[in-house]
Amino acid sequence: MAETVVLKVGMSCQGCVGAVKRVLGKMEGVETFDIDFDQQKVTVKGSVQREAVLQTVSKTGKKTAFWEDAPAPVPAPAEPEAKTTEAVSVA
Repeated sequence: MAETVVLKVGMSCQGCVGAVKRVLGKMEGVETFDIDFDQQKVTVKGSVQREAVLQTVSKTGKKTAFWEDAPAPVPAPAEPEAKTTEAVSVA
């Protein structure tokens, strides 16, 4: 039965992407995989087990977690609204 496993993988360069491609290309049961460098997201489809995919990608030395378990990015604090000030003259 085909399963889809989505991982959050800390990749800082194209060499990291290559390392992930190499291990997934050798993994038994993997039918397809997609690596989204910008989102740090790896999607694997095939006759694979979630834990096995996680362990295989972790062997690259990259920080790896299941996508749903990965901490959500912290939003940047909102910029405070600019306050207008009026000059008040004292007579």
